[in-house]
Amino acid sequence: MRRVLVTGGSGFVGQWLTKALLANGDDVTVTGLGDPPDSTRRSWLSVDMRDAGQIEQAIDRSRPDVIVHLAGISFPPEAGRAPAVTYDVNVLGAVRLLAAVATRRKAGTIDPVMLIVGSGAQYGRHAESSMPLPESAVQLPLSIYAASKAAQEVAALQMHRESGAKVVCVRSFNHSGAGQTGDYVIPSLVARALRIRGGGERTLRLGNDVVRDYLHVEDVVQAYLRLLERGKAGETYNVASGRGVSVRQLAADVLLRVGATADISTDVALQRATDVPVLIGSHDKLTTDTGWTPQKTHLDIIDDVIRFVSTNAATD
Repeated sequence: MRRVLVTGGSGFVGQWLTKALLANGDDVTVTGLGDPPDSTRRSWLSVDMRDAGQIEQAIDRSRPDVIVHLAGISFPPEAGRAPAVTYDVNVLGAVRLLAAVATRRKAGTIDPVMLIVGSGAQYGRHAESSMPLPESAVQLPLSIYAASKAAQEVAALQMHRESGAKVVCVRSFNHSGAGQTGDYVIPSLVARALRIRGGGERTLRLGNDVVRDYLHVEDVVQAYLRLLERGKAGETYNVASGRGVSVRQLAADVLLRVGATADISTDVALQRATDVPVLIGSHDKLTTDTGWTPQKTHLDIIDDVIRFVSTNAATD
């Protein structure tokens, strides 16, 4: 039985990952801010990634064989509104975690596999003809969020090169599913389409009509589990589907699957200056090293989110 420490375990992916780890029989310790989810209440530690002492305490209490680092500011607009806080949490938070592990590795008390989770946004803007992007593509982060994730990766790989620590980095492309908040594209589209079906406004307004690589959260979790077993230390892997879908197509598919009719229009107020027009990742390296391939499509995501939102609305 592995001892696993999941930072940011109260977040969307963290909750899905924790359930999968527990189902595998792992001994899981989860960190986060605020109140713990019911499923992890017994193994919950309140940890602020800006507090080195709290991070060290979590490591000493869990004595992990595996660390999955998910904690951080993950919503790009929020990151952009508070750059200093974002760098403190996303970059220095990772540095504090890595430093605490390095000290304990040197003392011979732990030597965990560490999965450091970044973002496909680290790549920034590339020509559409270069899609899907391999891991060798240059990183050109446009947003504060993307830059913070790129800096986190630099720190993690430096630790590996210096000490031989078992660090594996990932750049995860867009992912969604049941339980993701309405701040994100697919849950927002579903909630608005359901209101339209219920007799609300007849127009579905969008921001930039960007093309993104969407993964189901269950596929993302399976990729992380594979990488914990078979990922190569010192390497970075895309977690991506290799397929792109535009926001307009997502909106049309959501309306169709909800059973609503509406005009789809562009709203300048919803557009972001740092949006990359097209971002699709290659999963060839991940597939070669671990055997992972995506099992679900963006339509599966939409269907799961519709069920989740509809069920929650019925019980409110």
